[in-house]
Amino acid sequence: MGKKVADQIVEMLVNNNVKRIYAVTGDSLNELNDAVRRSGKIKWIHVRHEEVGAYAAAAEAELDGLACCAGSSGPGHVHLINGLYDANRSGVPVIAIASTINTPEYGVDYFQATNTYKLFDDCSVYNEVASTPKQVPRILQAAIQNAVHKKGVAVFGLPGDVSSMPAEESATSMYNFHGETVLRPSDLEMHKFADLVNKHPKISIYCGIGAREAHDDIIKLAALLKAPIGYSFRGKMGMQYDNPFEVGMTGLLGVPSAFHAMHESDLVILLGTDFPYEHFMPVKNKIIQVDEKPERLGRRAKLEMGLSGKITDTIAALLPLIKDKEDDSFLKAQLEIYDKVKENLDIYVNATGSENHISPEFVASTINEMANDDTVFTVDTGMCCVWGARYIAGTGKRMMLGSFNHGSMANAMPMAIGAQLAYPERQIIAFCGDGGLSMLLGDLATIKQYNLPIKLIVFNNRSLGMVQLEMQVEGLPNNETDMVNPDFAMIAEAMGFKGISVTKPEDVKASLAEAFIHDGPVLVNIFTNPQALAMPPEMEFDQMKGYALSISKMILGGRMDEVLEMVKTNYKHMKEVL
Repeated sequence: MGKKVADQIVEMLVNNNVKRIYAVTGDSLNELNDAVRRSGKIKWIHVRHEEVGAYAAAAEAELDGLACCAGSSGPGHVHLINGLYDANRSGVPVIAIASTINTPEYGVDYFQATNTYKLFDDCSVYNEVASTPKQVPRILQAAIQNAVHKKGVAVFGLPGDVSSMPAEESATSMYNFHGETVLRPSDLEMHKFADLVNKHPKISIYCGIGAREAHDDIIKLAALLKAPIGYSFRGKMGMQYDNPFEVGMTGLLGVPSAFHAMHESDLVILLGTDFPYEHFMPVKNKIIQVDEKPERLGRRAKLEMGLSGKITDTIAALLPLIKDKEDDSFLKAQLEIYDKVKENLDIYVNATGSENHISPEFVASTINEMANDDTVFTVDTGMCCVWGARYIAGTGKRMMLGSFNHGSMANAMPMAIGAQLAYPERQIIAFCGDGGLSMLLGDLATIKQYNLPIKLIVFNNRSLGMVQLEMQVEGLPNNETDMVNPDFAMIAEAMGFKGISVTKPEDVKASLAEAFIHDGPVLVNIFTNPQALAMPPEMEFDQMKGYALSISKMILGGRMDEVLEMVKTNYKHMKEVL
């Protein structure tokens, strides 16, 4: 029997170092599934929900390059969408195979038909359907090239009947070119950049994930400029380690020191960051932004200069033009503030909590101390992001994955699946919110099916904690944010792997040690304090007023016990931002 289109697709994926396809098989995907089986060179990962497959592929792509997920006709496509939005907004190369109805059924409202062009167009950098065998290799090749070079999701539409047809070879190149390039501003712009930097005494540097590869040169730049370095959440693991100029993270989940450093500077240099919260950006200072994608320049703040280039190439070219500043008083002042901020954060670690009200800060800090120096962490959106952002330290080898741009719930566990498959020898720890885990609980079975030694840490605060905070700063009392949860540890046991419940602070370290040493998946269900809320690094008057108003409404509504617990838990946070 000759080669089928499905076999050709598998060959092309293997040749591009794709190691697995995350999917739920069925109908229009069955030929591709069978081709994977016959090949033996690529693995089909049977997830329970296509959204999980998309998230897992996104994690694998961020860690290991190109990754692939698939969804079959209709519902399979729709289920992929959320994870694909996240991957595309995070800028990671993912191939999404959208197998669809047979070609004779197009345009007649056939069972499970979807318009893949309309459906995927907003969450992809490439989106085409191959309706003949001759189109398949060219379109898949174009999809791979677009995903890799545009850094996003490429959707490859595949009708079920086409996948079973005899394959046809392409007349065009099937090789992906990865030419090394140098990308930096012109010499004239570099000199203007240097002149502006050299004449200002108080400078701060703010780094995103795009600056990760330039870590060492940015440290050299900060040493010359006597400049504090702040970073975004995605930039933390790449910039925090071996960094004597670090002042932490700013933004909604950040700390006051980075916010203060940026606002007290004469000049702020933004490197490889598309930081979305303009309210945390200074408005009276001069700002220089450098980014590989010029369309991002100036869309978060008014700029003195906007420069297009890779951060590695740009900073390497800038260093010889910079004068060594003698006055380090500004830097010392910012580092002193950061020392005080770290002392304040330790207060929550030392106050370990009580039964069923364990301090989540204590839990996160303990994990940070016990985890390996090359652990990959995944964090759910919400309060888990806060604890990961503030208490997990970068080592130069650790990585942290999350839904940092799309901001979706339920991402930590699926991303841990992709991370563990990509790095089977490394420790993978997922910070799961009880709300997030509940959304995609079924894929605990996937973890067991492939016996992935993921450590799932459930911060079980019995509420939607971040939503609770959002409501309070808007002056609204909590409503329908509480959660009646199942016994997550018992569910893990029912799925076939180890589950541990922790209700007392004194049991946290021993339970984590038991989990981390166990050879297999473990879910640790930790009952954290539902009133532990993290304040942003700078609160506006309206937010403070809203917070006070919401507490007043709760008192008038007879919820005095809850108010007292909230104030008792968070008064240190309030002191921090006042």
